[in-house]
Amino acid sequence: MAASLFMVATPIGNLGDISFRALETLKSAALIACEDTRRTAPLLTHFGIAVKLLSCRQANESQAGRKVIEVLSSGFNVAYVSDAGSPALSDPGAVLANMVSDAGYPVVPIPGASAFSTLISAAGVRDKTVVFEGFLSPRAGRRKTRLLELLDFGAAFVLYESPFRVLKLFEDLSLLGGGRYCCVGREMTKLHEEYLRGSVCDVYGLLLKAEKQRGEFTVLISGR
Repeated sequence: MAASLFMVATPIGNLGDISFRALETLKSAALIACEDTRRTAPLLTHFGIAVKLLSCRQANESQAGRKVIEVLSSGFNVAYVSDAGSPALSDPGAVLANMVSDAGYPVVPIPGASAFSTLISAAGVRDKTVVFEGFLSPRAGRRKTRLLELLDFGAAFVLYESPFRVLKLFEDLSLLGGGRYCCVGREMTKLHEEYLRGSVCDVYGLLLKAEKQRGEFTVLISGR
């Protein structure tokens, strides 16, 4: 088999969620390209993996992609990991995968955790269509416009949001679609894992009562 690029999913919190296949792939790679070497190095150290790292983030993905192709052309496998979860799912990786594929080398996914699939499995919704949106624009006007489009589409959708903007998001949602069922996952798979369920307005009220918003938020809004 020709040298390949392996797109490796890593835990979103609990390190026990990494797969045996992911560990074997990382151990056997000649190079691990990663979104942030400072985030990946502790993960590899935890599992006793000593492989050369290459920074491959959004700002330098094309440049790093050329280096990855050089390694592949020498007959060695390369792995790619984002900071947490599945590469190219609201994370870098898509540009690299396209470059490697266009250069004629296999791109092989090593599936695993993502905040998107983790929340859906616990949310209790039965919508056949779920739109993955990820992070909305931090600009209020653009955020509201996109929320209206998502709500009007009628399908369920999943958003990612930071603790610094989650209240602004729910303020908009409560005005535009306050009656929709909502499930919010916070610190999923981590020590302070929490899920909030109810109408958008109900969940907004719960968030307002919190002393401080902590951790990254994953938000699922049901369809009509």
